[in-house]
Amino acid sequence: MEGIKLYEHKVQYYETDQMGIVHHSNYIRWFEEARTYLLEEIGFGYKKMEEEGIISPVLSVQADYKTMTRYSDIVTIDVKIREYNGIKLTVGYTVSDKETGEVRCVGETRHCFLDTQGRPLSLKRSYPEINKLFEEMIHVR
Repeated sequence: MEGIKLYEHKVQYYETDQMGIVHHSNYIRWFEEARTYLLEEIGFGYKKMEEEGIISPVLSVQADYKTMTRYSDIVTIDVKIREYNGIKLTVGYTVSDKETGEVRCVGETRHCFLDTQGRPLSLKRSYPEINKLFEEMIHVR
């Protein structure tokens, strides 16, 4: 698991507002892009998760905006598993300017795992191999 590269995103024109600054809602989308990237890198992306009958809704999102991001900037997103207990997952994000390293936004999302009927699902009990992937990710980077 070591060596997962930072996720990169080039700011598109449509992501900016009338002032030429990235609209705040786009950071939440970038969090999802980075989380999807991370899950695919560890071999358990959303497609595979859903094929296994696991859904993982977002319980909450938090973002602190530090500095402005503008059209055509390239940002890197450092995404990390902060907490995991088999049923719930917290993912942290640091969005930085690729060129300067200046932090643009930090945040986190909280998720749970459910079966297809919407009942809580323990990955520790039902999917020990997947559980191990998440437990290992707590210690990466």
